[in-house]
Amino acid sequence: MSTHQPKQAADNTNVNHAAAPALEENEIIKAMKGLVDEVKASGFNPYPYSYKKDCRIEKVVEKHKDIETGTVMEDIKYSLAGRLVSWREHGKSIFGHIMDESGKIQFYIKKGEVPDEKFQLAKLIRVGDFLGVSGPIFKTKTGELSILVKDYELLSKIQRPLPEKWHGLTDVETRYRQRYLDLITSEESRGVFIKRSKIISHIRQYLNQKEFLEVETPVLQAIYGGASARPFETFHNTLQMKLYMRIAPELYLKRLIAGGFERVYEIGRVFRNEGISIKHNPEFTMLELYMAYADYEDIMNLTEDLISETNMYVNKSETVTYNGVEISFKKPWARLSMKEAITKYASIPAEDLENADKLRDIIKKMGREDVNQHTSHGEMINILFEEKVEEHLIQPTFIKDYPIEISPLAKNKRGDEARTVERFELFMYGREMANAFSELNDPQEQYSRFKSQLEKRNRTDEDIKEMDEDYITALEYAMPPTGGLGIGIDRLIMLLTDSQSIRDVILFPLQRMKEKEAENPEAKK
Repeated sequence: MSTHQPKQAADNTNVNHAAAPALEENEIIKAMKGLVDEVKASGFNPYPYSYKKDCRIEKVVEKHKDIETGTVMEDIKYSLAGRLVSWREHGKSIFGHIMDESGKIQFYIKKGEVPDEKFQLAKLIRVGDFLGVSGPIFKTKTGELSILVKDYELLSKIQRPLPEKWHGLTDVETRYRQRYLDLITSEESRGVFIKRSKIISHIRQYLNQKEFLEVETPVLQAIYGGASARPFETFHNTLQMKLYMRIAPELYLKRLIAGGFERVYEIGRVFRNEGISIKHNPEFTMLELYMAYADYEDIMNLTEDLISETNMYVNKSETVTYNGVEISFKKPWARLSMKEAITKYASIPAEDLENADKLRDIIKKMGREDVNQHTSHGEMINILFEEKVEEHLIQPTFIKDYPIEISPLAKNKRGDEARTVERFELFMYGREMANAFSELNDPQEQYSRFKSQLEKRNRTDEDIKEMDEDYITALEYAMPPTGGLGIGIDRLIMLLTDSQSIRDVILFPLQRMKEKEAENPEAKK
């Protein structure tokens, strides 16, 4: 050990970025690209092939946070790497910070401690460069753990200026369009996507422990199905056939249950050619699972357990705060039938819900002129629920027993087979988070439901073009009683990370194309 203690530079010392001339951006870029040539002229490669980084910064900081102030641990050396986020020169001393994905650490370069050519190279270093620094650790008089640099490497030279605001981009569109800048400048944004990864990983771990088998089903489908949504279309040149990007993996996953697998799940992207909003992106991540010999009550219990455990794993609490509202995941969660929810929150008597004419009048008074004689009783029940109830479902609530007309893949409700199916949706903060059924496995009934859907397209804008007859065939070979579940992963992550837009939790959300900007030859040199 050594008690050598370097003097730390004042925070307001900044050689590289103090009082920079007010240049146009293309001139700044030109100057920064010129530094690349200067590095090469000095005999260094501005873009070397590798660096032997031996530890993540957070592990170094955690392991040595309690070392004595003013002590240099000569026998404990590290080689760390990351982006340069601060740089302060003070005579023959340089202080700076590098940041990797786990955290940041200070380093100290002193003339005489590094090779002379490296100290001269420091004149060409800029905030934003990637550096590798190696040497023993010490703690400054201010208590900051640091690296006493014995050698360093320039690993990648920045050629464009970073945003001025290190606490995050203020322009929302830039955050989504240039996510790399958002990740560079916003610790909060990086934290959201780290947490996203942990959430999905924990969901997989939970299901694997429950003996579910993870599978993959086609993304390109000749006949799309499994949900009511407009698909994206493409064309296979060799086969000369139209294909669709899947809107759901449901029908293929249930084929696997018919084939003998008892518990299957898939986490993957699905695609719906519909609107964009804070809750909708044309491609999003869906979890779908199917469990043989289970019904929707079993799936309700599994859903409650899966989500509450996942929240506890990532947030270490039974509650989260979303948009200023506390959401409690403490079990058991509320469970209401759709009609019970309408009576409770819309104050419509239960007997009125059985009268189609009264429902039609109520809905028309709400301004819904799209309701007519073709609108079924079940569809009107669903309209009332969407218009009058959803916004009140703040705490986790299972809404069950849906009208048969809007649930073509669910089994009839025991005791109310003619009008209702065994289906539930999970709502939190007024948003649908999950959808589940006791899966319909009677091939004749399924055929009749599909046929009804096809006939319906003649009087609506729904784009249902043909029946998946092979799925009917699979059911004819017999599929056991099955419970199924779909969870919108992005919406769940929004809730668990207090993110206000779905685009905040998707790394690269779809954006409108920018008009092509005039090329700048100077910026490309």
